[in-house]
Amino acid sequence: MTDHRTTPVGGARPRGVALLADAGVAIWLDDLSRELLPDGLAELVRDRGVVGVTTNPTIFASALAKGHAYDAQLRELAAAGVDADEAVFRITTDDVRAACDVLAPVHEATDGVDGRVSIEVDPRLARDTAGTLAAARRLWRTVDRPNCFIKIPATVEGLPAITAAVAEGISVNVTLIFSLERYRAVVDAYRRGLEQARAAGRDLSGIASVASFFVSRVDTAVDARLDALGTAEAVALRGSIAIANARLAYRHHEESLRTPPWRELLAAGARPQRPLWASTGVKDPAYPDTLYVDHLVAPGVVSTMPRATLEAVADHGTAGEDTVTGAYDDAADRLRRLAGLGVDLDEVTARLEVEGVDKFVASWDELLTTVRAALEAAR
Repeated sequence: MTDHRTTPVGGARPRGVALLADAGVAIWLDDLSRELLPDGLAELVRDRGVVGVTTNPTIFASALAKGHAYDAQLRELAAAGVDADEAVFRITTDDVRAACDVLAPVHEATDGVDGRVSIEVDPRLARDTAGTLAAARRLWRTVDRPNCFIKIPATVEGLPAITAAVAEGISVNVTLIFSLERYRAVVDAYRRGLEQARAAGRDLSGIASVASFFVSRVDTAVDARLDALGTAEAVALRGSIAIANARLAYRHHEESLRTPPWRELLAAGARPQRPLWASTGVKDPAYPDTLYVDHLVAPGVVSTMPRATLEAVADHGTAGEDTVTGAYDDAADRLRRLAGLGVDLDEVTARLEVEGVDKFVASWDELLTTVRAALEAAR
């Protein structure tokens, strides 16, 4: 299956987002709150070409910490005597289910390619395979929508949970991928899950996945090391390693689909696991605000954007052509030059994974603290 449709028919789109969609890039919003549901999200679908939504613990912590959209439900949960963990579960699954319903027409119009909404397992389970799988099952049952994605981190412990979830027919968004080595392992984990699902007689066309490859965080970490070197060679590589890393991930995506195991799966109705560019918001103000969107345009990818990046793309995005597949040699050369300067990208990405898990756990703890205080106040 190589369908690269990214938007339903109709809807006015600014030139920047129209160019992306026409190039085969799906625009997903990296944000969700109850204040956005349902009308705000429906407007973004109509006016900004949004065809999917991603969430994470940081997004939900921010949503719960401001405004009063959750007050009524928090009072109901307090009266029911639920604890903070259960309250967070109910609140977040309700939001994701509602977003899935808003995006159901997109899901239908794109034959299940888009119209997806992601919800993450408790990040405290990132090193617990069995716990992650159990949480994924519960989220999948509770949201109970075919266009939901369950986000599972690409930790070593998360890989077998990905395979097992896919084998059971659960669609998965694999998150926190920073390295090419881990991306290859994620691709294999999804393939093995599909093979097990096929052996069990499941309909493969109903299972989908994206692999969330993080971008800007890589440059933030690498640029700091390049700045410490301070040489002309180091300065020349600033702001380019994350893009090079992602481009080579896409090359592996292309190559994997040409292998015999994948050709068999595709013939059996399987859906490819689409690369998803995450962390596309530019963190260095010296860089163009659409840097990680314009330079990662390729057929069949997802670009998930925070609201500010989405608006920048709508206003002045110019990338309407493939900026990935013709740049593989340049990307590989940049990684070689980086290694020649003594910067160990494997060490950088390993540290980023640890930090990524820690940040999501901290956001989850913040979310629990906010909800716990609100429950106490309501009681």
